[in-house]
Amino acid sequence: MAGPLQRSNLILLLIVVVAVAAVAMNFFYRQHLQGGSRESSETGSSASAVVGQGRPAFTLPDALGLSHDVGEWDGRVLVVNFWATWCQPCVREIPAFVDLQKQYAGHGVQFVGIALDTAPQVAAFFDGLGFEPNYPSLIGGTNAIAVAEAYGNNVGILPYTVLVDRSGKIAYAQYGELTRDSAEQMILNLL
Repeated sequence: MAGPLQRSNLILLLIVVVAVAAVAMNFFYRQHLQGGSRESSETGSSASAVVGQGRPAFTLPDALGLSHDVGEWDGRVLVVNFWATWCQPCVREIPAFVDLQKQYAGHGVQFVGIALDTAPQVAAFFDGLGFEPNYPSLIGGTNAIAVAEAYGNNVGILPYTVLVDRSGKIAYAQYGELTRDSAEQMILNLL
């Protein structure tokens, strides 16, 4: 016979299972509505539905509170990376993106990170790493979700990276972690 504590734990477990099932059903429902537009790749999935569209406008602050409009990088190959401090694949991408920014900045390439965190969370994260990236890291918080959706991430997967060509059209959109080689190949295709 189960005691009150065991029943309580069982009820809690049941609530968690129902919540996970609801999230999974929402994910698969959204996939069904998108008509299977995602293509597999070695590092993640392409969000091909937005490819060819013009880059959506947005303005977000950096860690110092200074606002940046995406238009300030017009005419460059723009790599927009949506990330969060708690997302391990996102964290693994940062060193490769730092290297690629350094290597291709002179060729008109600009990385921009958009954190789904607060300024104090991002500052503490970079303090813990011992360095800050050599590209802007904008603080999106909950506003970053709307920006990510405008850039084609309707399923909430992180990391999510979009490459915009020099004319302002979205050339690539990638769900999941990008390897350095994959990101570099996408960049080279746009130079």
